[in-house]
Amino acid sequence: MTKTNNDWHASLPFYNSQLFHDVQLAGLFKDSKTFADATPKADWNVIIERYEQCKTDTDFRLAKFIATYFILPDPVVLRAESVQSSVPAYINQMWRVLTKQPDVPGVCSLIPLKRPYIVPGGRFREIYYWDSYFTALGLMNTPHHKLVQNMLENFLDVQATVGLIPNGNRAYYHTRSQPPILGLMAELVLAQSDDHNLRERCLDGMELEYEFWMQGKEQLSASTPTHRRIVRMPNGAILNRYYDDDDSPRPESYSEDIKAAESLPAANRAQFYRDLRAACESGWDFSSRWLADPTSLTSICTTQIVPIDLNSLMYLLEKQLALGFTLINPKKSDYYASCALERQAAIDHFMWDADQGLYRDYNVVKGMPTAAVSAATLVPLFVGLSSPQQAGNIAKVVEQQLLKPGGIITTIADTEQQWDAPNGWAPLQWFAVKGLRDYGYHDLAKRIMQNWLTCVEHYFNNHQTLLEKYNVCDINATATGGEYTVQFGFGWTNGVSSQFYQLLANDSKTRSR
Repeated sequence: MTKTNNDWHASLPFYNSQLFHDVQLAGLFKDSKTFADATPKADWNVIIERYEQCKTDTDFRLAKFIATYFILPDPVVLRAESVQSSVPAYINQMWRVLTKQPDVPGVCSLIPLKRPYIVPGGRFREIYYWDSYFTALGLMNTPHHKLVQNMLENFLDVQATVGLIPNGNRAYYHTRSQPPILGLMAELVLAQSDDHNLRERCLDGMELEYEFWMQGKEQLSASTPTHRRIVRMPNGAILNRYYDDDDSPRPESYSEDIKAAESLPAANRAQFYRDLRAACESGWDFSSRWLADPTSLTSICTTQIVPIDLNSLMYLLEKQLALGFTLINPKKSDYYASCALERQAAIDHFMWDADQGLYRDYNVVKGMPTAAVSAATLVPLFVGLSSPQQAGNIAKVVEQQLLKPGGIITTIADTEQQWDAPNGWAPLQWFAVKGLRDYGYHDLAKRIMQNWLTCVEHYFNNHQTLLEKYNVCDINATATGGEYTVQFGFGWTNGVSSQFYQLLANDSKTRSR
């Protein structure tokens, strides 16, 4: 069989085919992502047609058909080149292991990237958008720092091709993004570069990203308060939510989604699938933040929620755009500065809980803040949105509710979801540490870093690997929850942990002078 030169778009009908449906529900693979990432040995349409022709034959065997027409993917091998005695040494070796060379365009679901990039590890064989920023933190002061610019330019390339920066570089991710961190990655790169063309390209990309998140703003009204990723608040202010333009089961979690929806009325399943997808766009898939009933995934209502972390990052993007256009287009600069001020006021009005001293998500259907207490409350500090008094209140919440022996807990709700207690994740540690340091809470930030590294080192000393998430409440226990087994590697854990080692070392040098 010969391959054609079709690009990733050609794979899209495959995910809606009877073949894909039948394979995913046949239980041939423990993980739905395995078949979603398979490479066809012939044209997609030829394979689909051949399946329809022979599936009713008496001697037909589905597993044999798959072996004949597809190449199944292997997980990313996650062994260091040699046994290492420390976490920093392990991380240094793993950068090479997790690096993928430029993709060769072909017949598969992969959206090809022109430059080398880092993958998270395990089942995650492609680049992931918001992961890459946290991974980049650990790359900037290493011989691998050029990878950060490569990944940044890969995102700009994909944005120009797809119309957004997708969740990851797979065809089935093309309808959703992840938290907007393009400007953060650009800051890392441009701080060490005087490439004027790259600076202009980044500014254009950041503006395109902003337009993506704000698309349809002019269509909002009191009677139509939501459209795609934007929400008109009761006072007319515009904030953002997570969304997905598709409302079908996720190809990478197809059988899991179908099974989860079985208890729902057929009329409710499309919205259920959309809310699952929207939660994936958040990066917090899944969390009690998105659930009406923290014990039930079928109560997911992500698209009803205006998240504090997303809107904080949008505030940062507006500030970055205002700064970027200061000299080249003052009118645009003033516009984005005004948008940032309006968003800050809306966040303070709708999402700041003065009684409890923290930020909350806002449910637009119920017209009130949600009950969730989460590490997302620290993102306003990370972007510089909070007042000193608000920062002080949040520091108390961190000490009293969020800081655990292994670092910052994700939420205070202990559920079956992986973005809840007792788990902690590297991105949330970084948001907390940088945010608190920026507001002068250096001792608290130091405790978070020390607790996190103690947790990471404890597992490493016993297993010689790093994980995507940790049980920060009990460092002797392994993190659980979620749709898949805990993954090893791991890009953002490596990046954030490396940054913490560097910060602690720098602080120690400063004190010794």
